[in-house]
Amino acid sequence: MDFKDLIQKRYSVRQYKSTSIDREKIEKVLEAGRMAPSAVNYQPWEFIVIREPEMLEKIHSCYSREWFKSAPVVIVVCGDHAEGWHRAADGKDHTDIDVAIAVDHMTLMATEMGLGTCWVCNFNPLLAREILELPQNLEPVAMLPLGIPREDDDLSTKVKKRKPLNQIVHWDCYKG
Repeated sequence: MDFKDLIQKRYSVRQYKSTSIDREKIEKVLEAGRMAPSAVNYQPWEFIVIREPEMLEKIHSCYSREWFKSAPVVIVVCGDHAEGWHRAADGKDHTDIDVAIAVDHMTLMATEMGLGTCWVCNFNPLLAREILELPQNLEPVAMLPLGIPREDDDLSTKVKKRKPLNQIVHWDCYKG
């Protein structure tokens, strides 16, 4: 599939089949995240793959939406702010940006393989930290449910709502 088709096909899946996902497919998704670019190539991320039913049940308590419980795998993507690059001019921490790039690579790889994902950022990070026994240096930034989309997931047929380019692009300087 060419890249334009891939980015058109990717959507936030909110209905998953209960079918388990092979470890090799999960590893391909993780490899896509590993290969993502990062500021100064610091790679300030850690991926925690949750597949065991007991751990899935616990992580579901961080984001109590029924559809979330249907995914057979959840990848918790963490950022290590101590490992991330900080811009010298103003101290801006690029960890969250780097993590977002890695997650985007994973969502696109999943889509290419016929799997579905959905960025979940509106979860309880303190509870996730406790459940996953994370060290202080790791922040759970996003949760990525992973699975085979159900055929009745009506989001797959909806046209993506995006602003037109002329509303978001400025040439040579900002012209609000």
